[in-house]
Amino acid sequence: MTYLIVFLGAGLGGALRHGVNRAAVQLFGEGFPVGTLTVNVLGSLLMGMLAGYFALRTGIDQHWKLFFATGVLGGFTTFSAFSLDAVLLYERGSYGSFALYVIGSVALSIVALFAGMALVRTGSHL
Repeated sequence: MTYLIVFLGAGLGGALRHGVNRAAVQLFGEGFPVGTLTVNVLGSLLMGMLAGYFALRTGIDQHWKLFFATGVLGGFTTFSAFSLDAVLLYERGSYGSFALYVIGSVALSIVALFAGMALVRTGSHL
């Protein structure tokens, strides 16, 4: 049941992301990834609102948390989960871990993307 709830939320979030990306291309063209920027910022805002709401309200069923945070926002953008993890490290006073996580996540993800493209372009297989 839990997986179904997350699955349904992720499908909804992914469809929403696709809609935002299509609208952004129509409105602004393809020169800059406005759609991705929009879902990352909006998803992070919504994740903050959800985290704050869930922290203040007791008795909310875990299924709703999974549906919205992991499902819908996870499908909309994983950047929102990254942002929440980073802020939680910062709020705990783990400033070194915060910096390592933020810089490492961005840098290693970009390096990994380049590596994946290079593997495919050279015909190598994992």
